[in-house]
Amino acid sequence: MDNITHTLSGIILSRAGLNRLSPHATWLLVAAVNAPDMDVFTAFAGPAASITEHRGALHSLVAMPLLALLVTVVFGLVARKNFRWGGAYLVSLIGVASNPIFDLANAYGVRILWPISNRWIHADFLPIVDPWIWAILLVGLVAPWLSRLVSAEMGAKAGSGRGAAIFALCLLGGYSFGRYLLHERAVAILDSHIYQGEVPLRVGAMPALANPFRWTGLVEGKEFFERYPEMNLLEEFNPSAGVVYYKPAPGPEIAAARRIALFRAFLEFAQWPLWSVTPLTGPEGGATVELTDLRFGAPGHTGFEVSARVDASGRVVETSPRF
Repeated sequence: MDNITHTLSGIILSRAGLNRLSPHATWLLVAAVNAPDMDVFTAFAGPAASITEHRGALHSLVAMPLLALLVTVVFGLVARKNFRWGGAYLVSLIGVASNPIFDLANAYGVRILWPISNRWIHADFLPIVDPWIWAILLVGLVAPWLSRLVSAEMGAKAGSGRGAAIFALCLLGGYSFGRYLLHERAVAILDSHIYQGEVPLRVGAMPALANPFRWTGLVEGKEFFERYPEMNLLEEFNPSAGVVYYKPAPGPEIAAARRIALFRAFLEFAQWPLWSVTPLTGPEGGATVELTDLRFGAPGHTGFEVSARVDASGRVVETSPRF
């Protein structure tokens, strides 16, 4: 998920009762829920490192207790007096763990089992940025402030905001479960049809940004991928309305691209990889090779794509990441 969601969830968790474990709970949680995303700085090491390290080691089960300890020690050194180390560590651990748990629910995924397994795990039922989740968390955040205004007018005692925070967390759980059920429905619909005259090898559904009933349907056959960018669960599904992308035959251009570190890293990340080869005209010849992850868009219209220019002798002379 995005860092706005992580930060708001940390504040809500504090108000829901974790602030009873430590007087520094709110700031501890804000730091802890964002701590695993420090791996974003690996982008300075280049695009290949950005793919191989992002949502990897720092999002794993192994890293959780260590990151929580780091956050706790930093806050303990700053606070010094009256610092409850045990309560602060537990709060930090919950905050750190919430980050990859959220990330598991979206299409990008996370390598939570590193170093035992480098496999990307993703449930695909929540978008990476979800305005409905923002709204739910903001309601839990703002409700106590509105309650204080009303209480001040009536002369009553203002609440702590704990009830509103617990309500927001329950609402978030219900919304997420609803998204999960809609995802399973989308997958079941896709899996119940024939495509290009054959049973699909696999199907998938990626969530839209704001509409829980809209999904991007993906189908893989032996020689093709089919993509449904406007799949609406409130309408009848038309299996002939997808965009078909045929898999190119293996060739020297693709073989040359596979030897490049950027392409190898992207292949580990991409769950729906589509290769395309476009011959170049002119005296030099060669071809442009593109590798697209269909989860995030169509070829040429996505933020998750890498390309290479291969000359006539089969040598990669230029690479270009777009993610």
